[in-house]
Formats: sequence, structure tokens, C-alpha cells
Amino acid sequence: MARVAIAREAPGWRAVARAEAVVRTAADAALKGAGVAVRRDAEISVLLTDDAAIRDLNLRWRGKDKATNVLSFPAAAPADLAAARALGDIVVALETVLAEARDEGKTPADHLAHLIVHGVLHLVGYDHEDDDEANEMEALETRILADLSIADPYAVGEAAS
Repeated sequence: MARVAIAREAPGWRAVARAEAVVRTAADAALKGAGVAVRRDAEISVLLTDDAAIRDLNLRWRGKDKATNVLSFPAAAPADLAAARALGDIVVALETVLAEARDEGKTPADHLAHLIVHGVLHLVGYDHEDDDEANEMEALETRILADLSIADPYAVGEAAS
């Protein structure tokens, strides 16, 4: 599928079991699950960072002065994905991932996989701006994660609420 270039900006990511393998597997599964055909040399860039860095990005690009779990920056319009060499960038924040995984009773690796799937779906044109879009995207995420033997992340979140 696509090449996944991973950079670790926060050293704490070493504590997340098989983080790089999880990222690559989840990204490939998301592209396959979404039915998106891309060039063999297409690339997704993933930055594994911390809350401080993602907070800065969230403020700069979304006007929100707070950390978040994942940000996605598409590099191509959905109609142009088949020809695109760069699909986009995904940024994931360590402290938020660890806290959410703990609070929701998930492993950090499973939560990271979910966030990568979520991020890749944004790169290929999915969104959750309204209820219909959110339902469609969440259902696809759940199917993709099930293929990876990961429980429905939304059912887990509902159980924790």
C-alpha cells in the first residue's frame, strides 16, 4: 500500500509496545478498509509527539488552545488520491493517548491503532462534522479495527462513561 514514514519526537513513545508496527499496520488497514487505491510510492507521514507540541499545532491550525489526541493534515483532495505521492500527515500526542487508554480500559497500542485509523480516514476524505458523517466514519473505523482484532472503541468509551 502506502509507505508510512514515522518520526518519534517524544522519547516516551518507546514505552508503547510496538508503536511503529502498530502505526504501519493500522495505516495499511485503514486504506484497505476505506477501499482507497493509492500509488505504491504514496506516503503518509506520522509524527509521534507530546501534548505540548500537538497543543501548538492545534492552536495554529484549528484555533484551539488545548492538546488533542490526533491531528490530520490531508495533502491531496479525495479525487486526487490515486495519483498523489503525499497523502498527508498525522500527529499523535503521547500523554493524551496514554490517559485516554487508561481511562477507557484500552491498551495504549490498541488506542494508537484506533487514532491512526481515524487519522488516515481523515486523509482520504472522511469527516465527522455532522451526525451522519460521524456515524459513517465510526462504523468504518469499527470494521477496520475488528479486522485487526481490536474491540469497538466506541463501545468501550460508552461503557466507561
